[in-house]
Amino acid sequence: MRIFFKHFICLFFLQNIVAQVQTEVNPPENIKSIIFKGPTEDQFPVIKIGEPLYLEFDDILANEQDYYYKVVHCDYDWTPSTLLKSQYLNGVDNQRITDYENSYSTLQSYSNYQLTIPNDNVRLKVSGNYLIEIYNSYDELQFSRRFVVYKDIVTVATSVKRSRDFNFINEKQVVQFSITSGSLRLLNPKKEVKIAILQNHYWPTAITNIAPQYTLGNELVYKYDQETSFYGGNEYLLFDTSDLRAPSSQISSIDLTELYNHYLFSDNFRNNKPYTYFPDINGDFVVRTLQGNNASKEAEYTNVYFSLPYTEFIALDDVYVFGKFNNYALNDENKMVYNEKNGMLEATLKMKQGFYNYKYVVKGEKTIKLNEVGGNFHFTENNYLILVYYRNFGDTYDSIIGIGSANSRNITN
Repeated sequence: MRIFFKHFICLFFLQNIVAQVQTEVNPPENIKSIIFKGPTEDQFPVIKIGEPLYLEFDDILANEQDYYYKVVHCDYDWTPSTLLKSQYLNGVDNQRITDYENSYSTLQSYSNYQLTIPNDNVRLKVSGNYLIEIYNSYDELQFSRRFVVYKDIVTVATSVKRSRDFNFINEKQVVQFSITSGSLRLLNPKKEVKIAILQNHYWPTAITNIAPQYTLGNELVYKYDQETSFYGGNEYLLFDTSDLRAPSSQISSIDLTELYNHYLFSDNFRNNKPYTYFPDINGDFVVRTLQGNNASKEAEYTNVYFSLPYTEFIALDDVYVFGKFNNYALNDENKMVYNEKNGMLEATLKMKQGFYNYKYVVKGEKTIKLNEVGGNFHFTENNYLILVYYRNFGDTYDSIIGIGSANSRNITN
């Protein structure tokens, strides 16, 4: 009985370990400018099986230390799947990243690391959710990033509509879509098929666990209103430091100490102002420089200064500079601090030269208020991605059998 109890306890803990949701881990302060993408410029890799994905990052300690990568396959809910490594990988991971080089002619020294998958050591075999993990030579996890691999089996027709709820008609966007299975026979689609809807590739607000409203032959129809709606938010703010010495409409002044310092014009609250369109890249960033030919190794790091007026509206809540540049993390580095001398909330971030999107978010006691400063507008341009997951009876993992996309520029009533 005692042996059985010990086996039961071990099995219980093993199941709990396996069932842990795999969230993205953000890096220590010395690792910066993580670029992770597929064949397109969007820095969340959504790749068709067989297509390459690219990872690049800098270590500002510049001591050429060794980094290793591992690949984890996950199910629909981002818990590790039961597949063995040999079932989802050709080859072996836990390999050292061998493509790295030190920066040259930069004020801030750094080592730049690059990785492409597939490569000579590893290739992905199946579709689904994945996580790439980067470890140092002491086998300590430095950071991880999600990506998805799909097979093009089903067709997804997608559109963006204005909300029919009069309480949110000017604030929300509704994603409606249908899935045509073609030659794939779906016997029990409510159990076999699952979907995830992402706005601008941002997982924390993803909508999941939505069943089809009804079926028409081999077509699954999702024409919900409230269940598949997102707040529109506002266009991201932006700046460009590609030219180290040129002020612009976003940069008020520049000076040089140990590094170049770029002082942005102060921003304002936009939640009580009319919507104004100006193009953005939906929170993303692009590293680039006019002072060299290879931005990966020749771009400078500069100190970028942000400021926002403090108002009673903020109260005691914390305000952060928010964007893909640090994977939307809220940490001490991008937290704004109140300056009593000028009444401004301020933050200084060390960022690699390039074009950046950002906005301000407010962290209350229980929630992150993504659009409290910028406001919500149904006019806002947003990208939407639909991922279609499939698990047939007897399958041991969730595959992705198709994707759909839409942009709210084409929003209709």
